Formats: sequence, structure tokens, C-alpha cells
Amino acid sequence: MNQIDNRQRGGGRAYSSRKVSSKSASEASRRTGQAYRTGSPYQQRRGKKRRKGPQYNITKILLAIILAVASFICIMAAVKLMGGSRAKETEVNTTTVSDPELRKEVKVEGITITGMSREEAREAIEKQYPWGMKVTYNQEEYKLKNLMDKKVDALLDEIYSGEPKESYTLDSEGLEEAVQAEVKAVAGKWDVAPKNGSVSGFDKNTGTFVYSGEKNGVVIDQEKLAADIMSQIKAKDYQAVIQASGKEVAPKITEAQAKEMYKVIGTYTTTTTANSDRNKNIELASGALNGLIIQPGEEFSFNKATGERSPAKGYRPAGAYLNGELIEEPGGGVCQVSSTLYNAVVFAGLSTTERHAHSYEPSYVTPGEDAMVSYGGPDMKFVNNSSTAVAIRTSFANRKLKISIVGIPILEEGVTLSMTSKKTAELDAPAPVYEEDQTLQLGEEKIVKAETKGSRWVTNLVTKKNGVVVSDELLHNSTYRGKPATIKRNQSGVVIPATDPASSAAESTPAGSQGTAETTAPHNNETAGNSGGTQGPGTTETQPSQTQGPTSATEAADGDGGQNVIPPNPFN
Repeated sequence: MNQIDNRQRGGGRAYSSRKVSSKSASEASRRTGQAYRTGSPYQQRRGKKRRKGPQYNITKILLAIILAVASFICIMAAVKLMGGSRAKETEVNTTTVSDPELRKEVKVEGITITGMSREEAREAIEKQYPWGMKVTYNQEEYKLKNLMDKKVDALLDEIYSGEPKESYTLDSEGLEEAVQAEVKAVAGKWDVAPKNGSVSGFDKNTGTFVYSGEKNGVVIDQEKLAADIMSQIKAKDYQAVIQASGKEVAPKITEAQAKEMYKVIGTYTTTTTANSDRNKNIELASGALNGLIIQPGEEFSFNKATGERSPAKGYRPAGAYLNGELIEEPGGGVCQVSSTLYNAVVFAGLSTTERHAHSYEPSYVTPGEDAMVSYGGPDMKFVNNSSTAVAIRTSFANRKLKISIVGIPILEEGVTLSMTSKKTAELDAPAPVYEEDQTLQLGEEKIVKAETKGSRWVTNLVTKKNGVVVSDELLHNSTYRGKPATIKRNQSGVVIPATDPASSAAESTPAGSQGTAETTAPHNNETAGNSGGTQGPGTTETQPSQTQGPTSATEAADGDGGQNVIPPNPFN
């Protein structure tokens, strides 16, 4: 007899289990089939549950994709594992294969390296002979580089690249060059150069230079140190501590000798105008330079030495050009100081590192031999390329500005330097500037100020020995702008008679000229003596007279900058 489970049907009625006969079971089956066929509510509900819609299909597709991806990942992991195992097996096979030549007895300085890899052999050698050699001096130490490192490499190359011998030793052949390089480094650390007697300061109250005494130096004995290092290497004492020894070295120039040797090695003099404000600025700037000391290798900067030329420091407004326009600028005129200094520096044999031409041709030096400066902008710089300190000496009196370089001569005896400048081109002046003047007749024009042509100049440095030219080489090029003419005319259609000749004359005078017409001094050079300046003790003016800039009666600005004057093409 079959057992039929109870199921919940219709409105939740429960049926208890009962035993039925085969006939009853057949009858029940018949009725159930009839119920399905007749579409009873029960059958309708069952049919709905079993129907499989689109959502079921999507689920199946997603499950299939997930299974496919999982399978692919598993396959790739297996491939990678197998590949890694093979690589590891290959690596193991590679590393475990010993060099056949190392299977026999091989020793380095008594160290058996049979069966060792190259790296293992190196470790064994370095353990037995570690490097730690030092050099000491005055309680300081210097650790030498491992000078045997390359020797060990070369030895291992020989052992592991061919049929090895039974025994090897560490040799020191060919290490001399490496030892010398280390010895030089040691000397660079502890050598102290001797200090020559030299000018070291300036007493402005007395107008004299101050000299400092000489001082001995110390030089490491490189020859002895190299021999000591090689000796320890040959003895295979790579942990040795070597004591370096120094030799005392006396300076070449004592203080007394310095006082005798220092002299004026370059000097230049220019003439200023009668403009009191401009001259005050020149006095302040030149005073800031007086007595300055420039050490060997040091670079001098004019802007740094004088600082900002401001009213707070006493500088007065004076004529200067800003973007081609004549203005009153605090510090106008200081370019005459930088230009005068520039000439003295060139004559002394010092190395100029920065120089700029003015916007317009200067009147106090030959064009091409000027040096324009502007605080915060163009500068005038030079380097003391001598082996001793040099000093700057300035004096300004009676409209004469004199600047000298004081030092031990840089040039050979009998050698002098000078500059020669030539105009190579004349440039057109800008278009005229017209001013209306109704006192003139209609259509009448009157030139109040003539135009000034621009120009290009080439400056050469001339070297002479005992008066004979030995070289004449290009130093630099300079380009200067022209100035427009000022022309008065009457185009108003009205003529007003001039009733006051005095005021009319005053009106026709150019601004800033103080009643003196602007003129340009001839650009010829005049010789000048060494008067006008006092020197400190031990300083003699034995330098031959240098070139002096042309004298000018010009009262207007010379084209120098006060604060922010930037000329066009400053390096031309």
C-alpha cells in the first residue's frame, strides 16, 4: 500500500493520511486527471507556479557566465602555477649547477672557496680581509675608499671564467694611481694656503690703507702619505690607521713687503659739470667706493657697493633718461662714477664681468668706454683675478673725479692696457619735436635744439709691452640712440608780437641747460697726470699716466640712470 502525504489544498483544509487500496488510488488518479482537464482552480494555481518566464532565462544566462569566468580564472591560475614551478625548477637547476672548475681545491690567500658561488667567495674573502683603512690628522679622520675592491673583482673574474689555479693571492700591482687620487682628496681636506701680507682695510678718517700680517700655511706631505698607504696595502693590513704629516709653508709676501709692493695699477680721471645736484650724487657714490677691498676671486658689484641711490641717503634729483625722456631722477650722474671706475678696472688688468652702454652717447668718456648702471637693473661688475686683494681709491674735488685701483701689479712688468673706440655707423635721429610759438610769423620755423644722430661704436682692447703693440682685440660693441631736434613754429593763424625779449630768450633755452647751450665735447683723449688723490702708506703712484675722458661744458644729463633706467640693446 502506498503512503500519500497530506497537502494543503483550497482554503487551507488539512487532510489526514490514510491507507487506500489500489482501486481507490486508481479512482483518485482518475479524478485528479479529470480535475486537470476540467481546469479546476487548484490546477490553475499549480499551472501558474510551474510556468518559466524570461526572468528565469536571464538567471540561467548569468549563472552560465559566472561559471565560465570562474573556470577561466581557475585555468589561468593553474597555468601560472605550472609556469612558476617550471621557472623555479629551471632556476634551481641553474643555481645548483656548480662551476666544474670549483669542484677541485681552490684557495685565495689560504681561504678555500671550492664549491662556492662567486658571491659566496667574495664574502669569504672580505670577511677574512675587511677594508677599513683611515687617515688621521689633528684629531680628524678621513676614510679611504676601498682600494682593493676592483682587485678582488679581477681575481674572481679570473677564477670563475676559466680553468682556475689551485692558489691565488691578493696583489697590489697597479694601485698607484688610485692611491694618488685618494691622497689628493686628503690634501684638499686639510691643506691650508699661506696668507700673504695684504691690504685689509681703509681708515677713512686718516685716508690711509691698513695692512694685515702674513700667516704660514700647511701642506699635507702627499708623497709620504702615498708611500704609507701603499705599504699597508702590500702588508694586507686593510684596517690600518695612518697618521698624515703636514709641512709648514711660509707666505711669499710679508706685511712689510706688501706695503712696498702695493701701488696704483690702474687709474682714470673724468671732469664733471657745474650742476651742483649732479655733483653731489657723484660725491656720494664715489665716497661709497673709497677704500673698498676686493679679495682674490671675489666679484665686485657697483649697485651692491653703493646701494640704492635714494633721497634718504642724500642723493638729489638730477638729469637722467628714462625710456628716452629726460627726467629729474634721484642719483642722476652716478653713471659717471661707474664709467670712471670701469676704465680704471680695465687698465689694471682685472676681469670685467658686466658692462652696459648708455642709451645716448656720454660726454665725459669716449663712447664705447662707458658703463651705465641703474639700481635694480643694469650693473657694472668685475672679478679680482689676481692672487692678492685689491682696493678702490677715489677722490672728487674741483669737478675732477679720479678713481684708482690699488694692488700688487697683475700685468707683467712693461705691459699696459688701453681702449680704443671707433664709430662704425651713424644712425638717423628720431622725428623732430615741434612746439607752437605764436610769436613767430605764420609758416616760420625756428630750430631751438639741433638733432643728434645715433651711432654704433667698436671698442678694442690694446695691449702694449714696452710701448709696442702686441695685441689689438675686440672688447665690445656699443649702440647709442639719437635725439630729435626741437623746432618751434606757428601754425595757429595768429601772430602775437613778442613784448618781452628777456622772457622770450629764457623760453628758447632748453630745459636743464641752466642757460648754457648743450654741446658735445670732442671725443678725443687727453693725457692726465696722477694729481687729485692721496694714497695710503706704502702706496705709490708709479703707474704711467692713463687716459682721461674728454672735458665737457655740458650741463644737461649725460644719459646715466638713477634708479630704473633700462637702455635699449645694453650689450650692443
